Amino acid sequence: MKAELLYEGKAKQVYRDTEAPDRLILAYKNDATAFNGKKQASFTGKGRLNNEISARIFAYLHEQGIETHFIEKQNETEQLVRQTEIIPFEVVVRNLAAGSITRRLGLEEKTSFTPPIVELFYKDDALDDPLINDQHALLLARITESELREIKEKALTINAALQELFLSINLTLVDFKLEFGRLASGCIILADEISPDTCRLWDIDTQEKMDKDVFRQGTGDLLDVYNVILQRLEDRI
Repeated sequence: MKAELLYEGKAKQVYRDTEAPDRLILAYKNDATAFNGKKQASFTGKGRLNNEISARIFAYLHEQGIETHFIEKQNETEQLVRQTEIIPFEVVVRNLAAGSITRRLGLEEKTSFTPPIVELFYKDDALDDPLINDQHALLLARITESELREIKEKALTINAALQELFLSINLTLVDFKLEFGRLASGCIILADEISPDTCRLWDIDTQEKMDKDVFRQGTGDLLDVYNVILQRLEDRI
């Protein structure tokens, strides 16, 4: 049972679970944001879609032996997770060039990265989540060098698993962002969510964008796209 609201972000609310002090309840919102909150809208049903999609992806990762904070989906918009202390940077894994890296480095979209590129972005809305290097991460996140290596290794392992999953539903995983959290034991695990809000996905046959870019760029119907992804996952898993 959820109790007090602990935190509200752009896409989710975080509640304390009154029945277990080491668990939280994530409630997915219908809000969509882009460009660090500069573009905003609400879509009835988006919270349900992200909850359903993320829950199925976490379950798949568990099958691959990847530990996450996810426990179970509780209802249409909420899921139960283990409580972690979120490490304050986002890990972005890039398989193909798209989005900000094309502008920063002058790369042509769809440039392939082999091996994948791993980038870190400091979680601070006031600073527009700046790109940081390893030394910045060690300073700002108060982690050790071995923990940073562990996080990057986990991110690449997750990337390989997700590439296989999305390939099976005729999607290319272009790039995605991850967040990691620390359990009370000190163990670092995958947290937050994995959904079309946090991944760039392109249809293999049509090259159509199947993610939040349709909202960012105003090129399609966000709910239609998310429904297609959920349907493909339901057919696959």
